[in-house]
Amino acid sequence: MMLNKELEVTLNKAGDSQLKIKPDQNKLGFGVHFTDHMFVMHWNHEQGWHNAEICAYQNFSLDPAAMVFHYGQEIFEGLKAYRGADNQILLFRPMDNLNRMNNSALRLCMPRMPMKEVLKAMKALIYLDREWVPGNEGATLYIRPTMIATEPALGLKPSSQYTFFIIMSPVGAYYAEGFNPVRIYVEETYVRAVAGGVGEAKTGGNYAASVKALTEAQQKGYAQVLWLDAVERKYVEEVGTSNIFFVIDDQLITPPLSGTILPGITRDSVLQLARDLGIKTLERKITIDEVFQAWENGSLKEVFSTGTAAVISPVGELCYRNQVISINDNKPGELSTMFFNELQALQRGQREDKHNWLVRVA
Repeated sequence: MMLNKELEVTLNKAGDSQLKIKPDQNKLGFGVHFTDHMFVMHWNHEQGWHNAEICAYQNFSLDPAAMVFHYGQEIFEGLKAYRGADNQILLFRPMDNLNRMNNSALRLCMPRMPMKEVLKAMKALIYLDREWVPGNEGATLYIRPTMIATEPALGLKPSSQYTFFIIMSPVGAYYAEGFNPVRIYVEETYVRAVAGGVGEAKTGGNYAASVKALTEAQQKGYAQVLWLDAVERKYVEEVGTSNIFFVIDDQLITPPLSGTILPGITRDSVLQLARDLGIKTLERKITIDEVFQAWENGSLKEVFSTGTAAVISPVGELCYRNQVISINDNKPGELSTMFFNELQALQRGQREDKHNWLVRVA
């Protein structure tokens, strides 16, 4: 199967014995089940990207010295396919995800991928496994493009070989709470990223470094952590897997993209929708003390996080230095509810796509 003259993709369908039983759409969980097929391609200096194929979902065989294991050259993305009206399958801003992945690749000295060709391969993969795209409300097909360093060598340097792959998983809500407000713990002991580091790259090391803080927060009964800046430990940065927004008086405020937080696609979508609606938006530094002061004087109306996995997640409680505040009576706010409904309707093709965000798979 030739997708274009630059990247030839071979199709090797899974045999009958490799096909899986599809899970109950009402019991999907998140990232538990995986579809029948995957996309894989390889890179080296001599051939560039090559040996691209859509094949049965299967294990990799890697040398124990593969550099991803020893030096952490790994990046990934997360996006979703949605089942819309008339069973159309839609992608939401996929080129933005692929562009962000290429930016991550540059930061980690990894090769950039040909985005248009990869999108074509992704669409072909989704179409092949289209029966896996759930139709239930709130359920989607989560798509995980990943790149790893595979050269078998010890010694710190950029790898000379890489493998890029896409796997897919039918998913339900990211948080067990669904759209109900979540409890967030403000983290002071550990830090996520510092200016000049890799905070704006979507790389596994960022997430590995956050596990201890997340585990400790969960032991205290919280769903996630809210990170503060690594230098002064006072400026709000992001939630563990999402960007963060505050509604103070009539302003929608979110921390700026200053190199230490991930430039979220959903974050950018919310900012654009807010501007479309004439809502005053501010991308500026905001301290955790300012957030708590706004709660004390009654001007803090809502807090919510944004991300591909959860879409919009209202925050009902914040804990900082043993002070716990309840936001909007622990109920979803007006704006978070509106953005959640608008984004879901857009992603499923139920609203006019004014910004050409949707890409049809078939």
